Amino acid sequence: MSDEKKSWMRRRVEGAIRGGLTRAYDTIKVDPGRFLMELRIAHGLPLATFHGVYSLPIERLDDVAGSVIRGGMKLAAAEGAGLGMGGILTIVPDLGILSAITMRTIQKLSLIYGFELNTEDEIAELWIAAATAAGVDISRELLEKEVVNRFVPRVIQRIAAKAGSEIAEKWLGRLIPFTSSIIGCALNYYFVRAWGGRARAHFRSKHMEARQRFAEEQSQLPARTTALPS
Repeated sequence: MSDEKKSWMRRRVEGAIRGGLTRAYDTIKVDPGRFLMELRIAHGLPLATFHGVYSLPIERLDDVAGSVIRGGMKLAAAEGAGLGMGGILTIVPDLGILSAITMRTIQKLSLIYGFELNTEDEIAELWIAAATAAGVDISRELLEKEVVNRFVPRVIQRIAAKAGSEIAEKWLGRLIPFTSSIIGCALNYYFVRAWGGRARAHFRSKHMEARQRFAEEQSQLPARTTALPS
């Protein structure tokens, strides 16, 4: 395949991912209340609030996270198979929708591990996780210098550039008639699996750090109580 065609494909992929992630940030967000109900009803987690995840066995959270990723994989595969039938003409909408599916999956993983996206720090952490999933290293120094509404677009640009350069060549298979649907299905499936797995590892690590801090704080409570004057 010529360098010119690869460059063209990379630009198309990068633009589609950037647009999809931007729309996901602006409009396509997971409703925490509804998702909490889903965790209670569909997954049987005894949660009144998301903070309750810190008292549950980590294995249960991992199981639910795995289920959420698999759900995203199936949805992305079905979407890729459908739009894949359009070949090269549907790459932009396909990648835009795929980006939104992936971002919603990452949001759900954030909530499963107890990060509710109520503060700017939690929102920034979500996008750091998304960047980690894409293989982009985001320095904390960048976040400290910027407010979230400037930080997020810059992260989206970096994610799109990284993903564009890495997956464009794989997506050239969409140029092949009659096989583009199968290729779109497979690529979408493994895209969400890879990004979801890396995002889960990121949030799980942060969750374990928070759980450890909580345990240490709880262990110090009796000592603080006995130190108070009678």
